[in-house]
Amino acid sequence: MSFENLTLEKIENIAKITLNRPNRLNAINTALRMDLYNALEDIRKDDNIRAVIITGAPRIREKEGKKEIKYTFSVGWDMTEATAGGPGAGPPVDLMEYIQNFEKPVIAMVNGYALGGGNELAMRCDFICASENSEFGQPEIDRGFIPGWGGTQVLPRRVGLSQAKRIILTGERISAREAERIGLADVVVPMEKLEETTMEFAKKLASKAPLAIKRIKEVMNKGIDTDLKSGLKLEQEAVEALVSTEDFQEGIMAFMERRPPKWKGK
Repeated sequence: MSFENLTLEKIENIAKITLNRPNRLNAINTALRMDLYNALEDIRKDDNIRAVIITGAPRIREKEGKKEIKYTFSVGWDMTEATAGGPGAGPPVDLMEYIQNFEKPVIAMVNGYALGGGNELAMRCDFICASENSEFGQPEIDRGFIPGWGGTQVLPRRVGLSQAKRIILTGERISAREAERIGLADVVVPMEKLEETTMEFAKKLASKAPLAIKRIKEVMNKGIDTDLKSGLKLEQEAVEALVSTEDFQEGIMAFMERRPPKWKGK
């Protein structure tokens, strides 16, 4: 499957989506959102794929005979659509919620700017791996509006209310190390190590039981917004569902036989 605004690679059991509007610093317009949704649907239906990486293509230009590279995850909503339906325009689903609840683990590989909707996209992934040169922020306040893809709700849940207010109300960018310190970024490494580090993490996730991962994400995502008793009920229901699967039996046998398990996703 080919896409106009992104590339999709499948490397063994890892899928890598690269937002590919470099001349617009991977700004997210309606077409890109639709491509991203369709790419994830393709991945969801592919039983061989066990983990997903989302990243952005750098902008490469020639300037005064030298190659100029601007690294960007995404600078968020494409402002050229400001008169064409606003930041909510897009595919017939809540894309950000779809990514957050995607049944396979999703890693945002951030190299460069993750601003506005770009930061919101990264936060909806399960994990954020970033290079040291990355910057995060919600600059909407300087455009006279607010984060519209979940930033006011997701960011406080990630970094706490006061830190989230600081980022959103000032519109200031924060460094990758600061993002790591407050819990926005999970892993920060030198730029030259980002691809390798992220891929190794994705491989580790892909080696785990896929049905268990799906249930864990579901239970944790729902449970964090409910009371403890209701969350424990969700957990118990997941346990009861998993003990009857072939993967659970395989996990037990592999443990007894002291060998790596061979998951079937059944």
